[in-house]
Amino acid sequence: MRIRLCQFASGFLLSCAILAVGTLSATAQTQTTAAPMSDQCGRIASLELPYVSITTATVVTRGTFEGPREPFTGADLSAFYKMLPGFCRVVAHAKPTADSDIAIEVWMPLAGWNGKLEGLGNGGFAGAISYDGLGAAILRGYAATATDTGHTASPIDARWALGHPEKIIDFGYRGIHEMTRVAGLIVPQFYGSAPKSSYFDGCSDGGREALMEAQRYPEDYDGIIAGAPANYWTGLLSTAVVDVQALTATPESFIPPAKVPVIAGAVLAACDKLDGVADGILNDPRQCHFDPASIECTAGEEADKCLTAPQVSALKAIYAGIKDSTGRTIFPGYLPGAEDGRAGWALWITGPGPAKSAQALFGIGYYTNMVYEKSDWSYKTFTVDRGMQAATEKTAGALNAVNPDLSAFRTRGGKLILYHGWNDPAIPALNTVNYYESVIAKMGHADVDSFTRLYMVPGMQHCGGGPGPDSFGAFVGSVSNDPQSNIVIALENWVEKGTAPGTIIATKRAGGNPLGVAMMTRPLCPYPQSASYKGSGDPNKAENFECTSPKK
Repeated sequence: MRIRLCQFASGFLLSCAILAVGTLSATAQTQTTAAPMSDQCGRIASLELPYVSITTATVVTRGTFEGPREPFTGADLSAFYKMLPGFCRVVAHAKPTADSDIAIEVWMPLAGWNGKLEGLGNGGFAGAISYDGLGAAILRGYAATATDTGHTASPIDARWALGHPEKIIDFGYRGIHEMTRVAGLIVPQFYGSAPKSSYFDGCSDGGREALMEAQRYPEDYDGIIAGAPANYWTGLLSTAVVDVQALTATPESFIPPAKVPVIAGAVLAACDKLDGVADGILNDPRQCHFDPASIECTAGEEADKCLTAPQVSALKAIYAGIKDSTGRTIFPGYLPGAEDGRAGWALWITGPGPAKSAQALFGIGYYTNMVYEKSDWSYKTFTVDRGMQAATEKTAGALNAVNPDLSAFRTRGGKLILYHGWNDPAIPALNTVNYYESVIAKMGHADVDSFTRLYMVPGMQHCGGGPGPDSFGAFVGSVSNDPQSNIVIALENWVEKGTAPGTIIATKRAGGNPLGVAMMTRPLCPYPQSASYKGSGDPNKAENFECTSPKK
């Protein structure tokens, strides 16, 4: 459930590469390659590690790497690959169990290493190495590591899991830990010293992996960024199935893509001005109490400008989330706002046809292959009580990263930044709010504030995109080296200098291009604070907003 925004269109790939080059540190720009580097790289092939085989350890010269297309979109990455500097490429396979085969790559720049290691998260059901992520990391001077988490497949395909419980564990948490362990042993062999600090960055399933690392393996990373985490996996994928059921309850229940803008327009008409600015962005969608019945078709009304009664029922279910038979909320629903757009509901929730959405692929794929292990399982037989019980018993231990006790990570000095777009159509934003609040309930606000921040992003969809500003150094890169505009640098300053992050400035750029013209800036406030318009001045400029605490 991860799509890197600079890869929605291949025309953005070059700018992503330039962006990465532009963020090289002064040290990385001035260091030179030592002659023995190629020899040191080759010697790694003979390194003996427990249950790990190293199949490749070779120097890749500048601009010669040839890699695959982007796994989600199929975008051609060749222009990006030609911009990569020389690096030592190590390919390894970890086999901690008889059914494990975890592919791992470690890339180490020949020149300009900044002394840091970056671990990269996956998306969806994983199944592919993040070559674009590895390339972007070495362009910024990092040694970097990525994994397929133990299987090769499309990230929207879970058939590899059928009958392979150990591979599900590899996907759930073991693959990322093995990747980190192997990289931690290889990097010192190449550079002669261990990384002075290590970071993990992931969004969506990568956000789940990030929290899994903080919870299970607190010693692995000094700093972690967890974006839009799919950490309550069983609840999220159960919600996906329930939503598919709602949209296919009758032939008339399906909401076609052409009607999604109708919903989005009605939401804005009802709620856009609640935050004091009519800008197409709901600052806090929790304050919007939009009633889908308000756009139900009346006699003689054009059907493409309204929703039928079955469609209204389906929309209410999507906003509501799921409950068990006692009425207890299991997982939150999707919040109103930003329903339309290229990466909005038509992609994730409704789809081009009944049961054809990304949500359907993930929910049905999960229950078919990981829970019930029946290739002919029908989502129409699903009930929340039975489904959640089966999912919890079968996979929660491997896939859910919901433990609120992060005391071990805090004690080792770890720092954690969470972020989530308020209008995420893939993973409901309230899931991250709920997890953050569970950590506070477990550890206390002051304790949590010493090592964790949560930033909720108005108008942002899944990891990026949407009408709101989405460029702040996370999944959509930032051209700024200012920690107030780049949470990667803010995290490093927190880890390395003890400077805790405060307000972050996010930017909306033309066309979603990280190097495009800045169209809007908006402050992202440490939760539970939110940005409030001061009442005057250009609402497209962050300076005319201030962070305020919620009213009690």
